[in-house]
Amino acid sequence: MRTRMLALTSAVCGAALLGAAALPASATGPGAGGGQEPEGAGTTAVEGNASAAELLAEVRACARISKGAYRTDSGSSKATVSVCGTKDAVFWKADMDIDCDGRKTKACNRRTDPYFLPETAFQSSRGEPLDSAALPHVVVPGPSKVWDHRKSGLTGGSVVAVVYRDRVRYGVIGDTGPTGIIGEASYAMAKTLGIDADPSTGGAESGVTYIAFKDSRISPIESRARARSRGAELAREFVGRS
Repeated sequence: MRTRMLALTSAVCGAALLGAAALPASATGPGAGGGQEPEGAGTTAVEGNASAAELLAEVRACARISKGAYRTDSGSSKATVSVCGTKDAVFWKADMDIDCDGRKTKACNRRTDPYFLPETAFQSSRGEPLDSAALPHVVVPGPSKVWDHRKSGLTGGSVVAVVYRDRVRYGVIGDTGPTGIIGEASYAMAKTLGIDADPSTGGAESGVTYIAFKDSRISPIESRARARSRGAELAREFVGRS
């Protein structure tokens, strides 16, 4: 898994550059200013929803929109991951490293994660760092000459579908990382996918597909329920079952 030293400066700068304006409060996950959702709520496949196989079929071919490729880890010598685009979405296929930054919790703190940062690039509706232990979210590379997510209709709160094996889970873009690395998601996202969420030793070495839907920002950013419902809707449209 990635040595996250490069993320330290990047995440702080990202918070200053990309911090989202405060949005109306809403019920969210544990400790994020609302009611607690049961573990695994909304993660069971629902009849009529897009399947992992259907989503993967739509992203078999890559029309590259990044001006180059990304590494998956800070220690990697080769950049192998391109960002690809369709009319409605942006996607990439990579590993998953664990983002535990943001609100300090029992799962995410300096003891569990030596490189823990108490900030995220995007903030909750209360103007606070996101809770990576409660909110399923994805990390995008900081804007660079390789790719600027903002120019692809993406920002904090944009809805993302993450596919791993036969599972599809929905979340939002919640943080930014180093400009040369891709393939990272929150502790909570890893948990919903059945991936080891330990920020130091967990994650998935490969086989993770991230599909970010253009112009799909939800409000408030920390609403898991809205991310799930909007994500399922967008995914059905994406596979032609709207």
